[in-house]
Amino acid sequence: MEFSPNTLELLYIVILSVLLGIEVISNVPAILHTPLMSGANAIHGVVIIGAIIVMGHAKSDDYVALTLGFLAVLLGTLNVVGGFVVTNRMLEMFKKKK
Repeated sequence: MEFSPNTLELLYIVILSVLLGIEVISNVPAILHTPLMSGANAIHGVVIIGAIIVMGHAKSDDYVALTLGFLAVLLGTLNVVGGFVVTNRMLEMFKKKK
């Protein structure tokens, strides 16, 4: 595996994105964490679409790509559903009890 300057630049971008994300999340008040995270989990629908596209372009004998694509679809779907479940439970807390 050879690192090109382009790959190194992409690695720098990922590292800076992680550090920026940690800084932004650490400054979010605790009361906003649940709605923020449940909304962010719904964005993982992009992961599902990307995994489906990658699986569609994979060769039928490339079992590694197909397995990783299937796992990405499965875990992305669980994340999206979990985000909506958390949001639903959070909204149920604000309903008036009988």
